[in-house]
Amino acid sequence: MNKSYGSFSRRGPDVVTEELVAALSRKASFEFKPLFEVVHTNLRARNSASGGEEMLRLRAYEKLQNLVSLGKVKKTGKKYRGVLSKLTAEPQPAPADPRPAALV
Repeated sequence: MNKSYGSFSRRGPDVVTEELVAALSRKASFEFKPLFEVVHTNLRARNSASGGEEMLRLRAYEKLQNLVSLGKVKKTGKKYRGVLSKLTAEPQPAPADPRPAALV
């Protein structure tokens, strides 16, 4: 039985975040525009840049801000730099479903 918890289904790996992490794992600081150019070029090389450039730019910015809020990327002014110890750490397991078992 396929359980659906909303309108979205489980997707494959998040290639935008993968490319952001790969770019920010270098020992360099980036402003968003040059960082996006690196990510966009790599996604096009992987044939994963779908949905239009502007939509991809918005998704990349959102993913970058999530990494900043998690402490995996440090923002100084307009520049972003990866925190290598946190970027290369194992991903944290997803939290357990808070709904009672009877509702699942």
